Amino acid sequence: MSRAAFARNAWLVLAVLAVLFSLQFVLPDYQVLMATRMMLLAVFALGFNALLGYVGLLSLGHALFFACGLYASGLTVYHFGWGLPAAFVFAVGASAVLALLIGAVALRTIRVSFMIVTLMFAQVGALTVLYFAAWTNGQEGLSLPASARVADLGVATLDLTDALTRYNIAYGLLAASLLILLVYLGSARGRIATAVRDNEGRTEMLGFNVFAAKLEMFVLSGAMSGAAGAAYGLLFGYLGATFASFQYSIEPLLFTLLGGAGTLLGPLVGVLFMVGLIDKLSELTTAYLLVIGVVLIVLILWFPKGILGTVRERWLPWLM
Repeated sequence: MSRAAFARNAWLVLAVLAVLFSLQFVLPDYQVLMATRMMLLAVFALGFNALLGYVGLLSLGHALFFACGLYASGLTVYHFGWGLPAAFVFAVGASAVLALLIGAVALRTIRVSFMIVTLMFAQVGALTVLYFAAWTNGQEGLSLPASARVADLGVATLDLTDALTRYNIAYGLLAASLLILLVYLGSARGRIATAVRDNEGRTEMLGFNVFAAKLEMFVLSGAMSGAAGAAYGLLFGYLGATFASFQYSIEPLLFTLLGGAGTLLGPLVGVLFMVGLIDKLSELTTAYLLVIGVVLIVLILWFPKGILGTVRERWLPWLM
């Protein structure tokens, strides 16, 4: 990628982040809450897209890393009284280590086998949550007490029960994720990852360690998904087994394909479109899922590579 193209993408990301930051001053309380949730889901989808869009690996078990972050942060706060920053850092680290271990096994398979292996690991994670119900409270889940979501940082008090505080933390996590991916994809290591996606055999023939490149992106993807889960649990104060279910492995896939796999802002666009559409249509009709299905079919016909993927193909080839 040329310096001019990288600069354009950087300015686009900064412009999007500026708009998102300003929204907290104009949105009503309910929409601030929705926007907070959307940004966390966008971080989850960004982690998923790092693997699918830039390495070409389709995981069906990314809910495992989201749930790992969720429970690693929430349980340490709930049972051991850890501070919020320490619990978050521990959860991201635990998710990265889990991704390293699973990636070392799963990446030795290809195509459908890789999908099945990641799905099996995710199912083990979901069953583990239910098996250790004494700690996780099983299907009912756990609610973090309000007192556990307030931390004294010395110079300030971090209150996660405050809507604007939650918004800005989610915004900060999204901004950090976008900037990390922007810098990584613009580097030599990021170009190796995309080379693996485009032609794995040729990349290996040129002397690059393909397995290491894929494992590196797998760990980055798992850590980002875990960070989204950790923030979700701490900001909203609820740990539920639903977050480890197969549904939460499909959602980032849907967001990514809708926004455009292999585009930096595609997952964010997919989340904003999908979650916003569900929220609005559910207020109007009980058959909102049918309407959403029709809308998605029409959208796929007009934008076969996702919204930003098709925009890049037709009009803006410099988009990352």
